[in-house]
Amino acid sequence: MAAYLVTGAVGFIGARVAELLLEQGHSVTGVDNLNDAYDIRMKEHRLRKLQAIRGFEFACADISDREGFSRYPALSGQVFEAVFNLAARAGVRASLKDPWIFYETNVIGTLNLLEACRERGIHKFIQASTSTVYGMNAPVPTPETADTDHPSQPYAASKKAAETLCHSYHSLYGMDVSVVRYFTVYGPAGRPDMSMFRFVKWITEGETIQLFGSGDQSRGFTYIDDIVRGTIAALKQPGYEIFNLGGHEVISMMELISMMEEIIGRKAIILRQPSAPGELQTNQADITKARKMLGWEPQVNLVEGVKRVVDWYNAERSWVKEVSTL
Repeated sequence: MAAYLVTGAVGFIGARVAELLLEQGHSVTGVDNLNDAYDIRMKEHRLRKLQAIRGFEFACADISDREGFSRYPALSGQVFEAVFNLAARAGVRASLKDPWIFYETNVIGTLNLLEACRERGIHKFIQASTSTVYGMNAPVPTPETADTDHPSQPYAASKKAAETLCHSYHSLYGMDVSVVRYFTVYGPAGRPDMSMFRFVKWITEGETIQLFGSGDQSRGFTYIDDIVRGTIAALKQPGYEIFNLGGHEVISMMELISMMEEIIGRKAIILRQPSAPGELQTNQADITKARKMLGWEPQVNLVEGVKRVVDWYNAERSWVKEVSTL
């Protein structure tokens, strides 16, 4: 069994990656700075679950702080089979308000991790990226070969910069890097600032849905467990490879709301808001490459996935109904 480092370990995707690695018998050191990008109670909920699993060690550290990060005992002496860099500041609208913090985590943080891998002889690096690097005019469905030189907002630009850093470390030092570009990911204990959590909470609690744009904009959704399987499968690929993960079931926001109304058994109250600058009208992944090279295929359909989100929300409703969606 192997030892892995997972950054962003109490984030939505990072926590599930760590959990699945632990279930497979590996040991995991999780790093997270427990920032307040969204309601900290969600991160604390995920952390409690991980700390109950044997083989998990946690370091509260910030990857953008090079010296502070290196001083943590759990990180300084351990040799890891691979690093999963899932730490990130994410979100189109948030990056317009404070682009500096996005670059600190997504670019400087990635550089610090790559340097740590180089210094310690860690040869495998999994870099989480995003479908937003494809910009506003991507072909649909979008292959990995589509243009990524015209990001439309700071979040996408910071993730593209991180990908470029990864490629330079592969070229210079022979580091094996797998970049996984996530499309729209959802599931239980998801980010409370994302539409899936927000819509379930607002409809269940009888609160008003803040719907940005016309509601005709669509997203290709993929369930968290499918995304995590693909992320871990990318460990096997040598060299430098980029994989689209997700985006296989496309649905408009209005159609998603209607689906949730039926599952929850309650009508939504909708307040329309202007579209956010830099926000895509649609996204959908071409996953041909991941299917061929990773043997990866999404398994959970959208109706089943939404039901699981609703069931989780109802099971945790005593506290999760108070979680902020800002």
